[in-house]
Amino acid sequence: MDAFDDAYDVMAGATDVMDDVRALATEAVHAGRDDLARQGLHAPPIDLSTTYPSYDSRAEAARIDAFAANGAVLEGPPVYGRLGNPTVARFETALARLEGTESAVAFASGMAALSAVLLVRNAMGLRHVVAVRPLYGCSDHLLTAGLLGTEVTWVDPAGIADALRPDTGLVMVESPANPTLAELDLRAIAHACGTVPLLADNTFATPVLQRPAEQGARLVLHSATKYLGGHGDVMAGVVACDEEFARRLRQVRFATGGVLHPLAGYLLLRGLATLPVRVRAASANAAELARRLAADPRVTRVHYPRLGGAMIAFEVSGDPHEVIAGVRLVTPAVSLGSVDTLIQHPASISHRIVDAEDRRTSGVSDRLLRLSVGLEDVEDLWRDLERALGPGRGSGPARRVAPGRPNRSVSTEG
Repeated sequence: MDAFDDAYDVMAGATDVMDDVRALATEAVHAGRDDLARQGLHAPPIDLSTTYPSYDSRAEAARIDAFAANGAVLEGPPVYGRLGNPTVARFETALARLEGTESAVAFASGMAALSAVLLVRNAMGLRHVVAVRPLYGCSDHLLTAGLLGTEVTWVDPAGIADALRPDTGLVMVESPANPTLAELDLRAIAHACGTVPLLADNTFATPVLQRPAEQGARLVLHSATKYLGGHGDVMAGVVACDEEFARRLRQVRFATGGVLHPLAGYLLLRGLATLPVRVRAASANAAELARRLAADPRVTRVHYPRLGGAMIAFEVSGDPHEVIAGVRLVTPAVSLGSVDTLIQHPASISHRIVDAEDRRTSGVSDRLLRLSVGLEDVEDLWRDLERALGPGRGSGPARRVAPGRPNRSVSTEG
């Protein structure tokens, strides 16, 4: 078996060790890399080729015809970068293993991944989407504006079943939601969807905290830019799903060109190796910061999910823009999921594109701040936040936190 065959067997999950049941921490380190030792390698190679030589054009024609017919992973060596790349394939295999799905298909961004899902359903004449707010602001905009020919019906979770129509192609939710961290009962929602595929955006939770496919979601979306990459230096999206849907996604990716660069695929595979450790450490910091924020009179409400995680949303009694301007250690920036702590004002940035009234009715108030907690020392983070909150009686001297034992006594609103 040569290097190309090994790489594409990894894409298809065709290694013997794949049959073993392994813990998530083990999968994070080894999935997508199971063939390396047989090749005499330790680190996965980066294949930057855009095209590949072939002296049998008849055989290539047959393989391309097969892909056009069913979207299956090509057997044998690669053909062209838009049809697939061995480095990206490793990341796809690893993410599918972590999410517990048959396959995963990676894209150049999270929005490219969502667009591909919508295009797959649109091509089948299923243009109607049922969705629950809040979603990430650009996801909301893509659906509301009908840029891909979709029509959306926004509902509360209890209204999903009644909103379904013969042309409904998708139900979309995000839990915990961006930015309010509202949590949904994914199993109940999947039941309400009937035969309509449920797409669950799992960007905030990651497979470390939640695997939506186990609760009935057919499609699991990630902005891989966030926790999967984990270091703020790669942009990507990925959909974990069954192989039938993956084949259609590959065809859309080939036709539209929203491919993931191989270097990004390499960085994402590297990021997955530390994903469980990063998520758990950042979650411990977040739980403690949420407790302290809830005890501070300058904070009127704290949203922190029962599921846990590294995201906090909180509303302040003063001017949220002054808090943004006042941080020094925390970085005031859009995005999330990096090793460093980021803060942003959703009504001004991530959800600015959403109609103001729709923002308010979905819980995104003008005083809401979203905090993506990183791996810094929690005392340093608290000193910076307490200072940025401005004048007023704080919550008193911060106490030391026992490592690995976050306090989860904070209320879990939202």
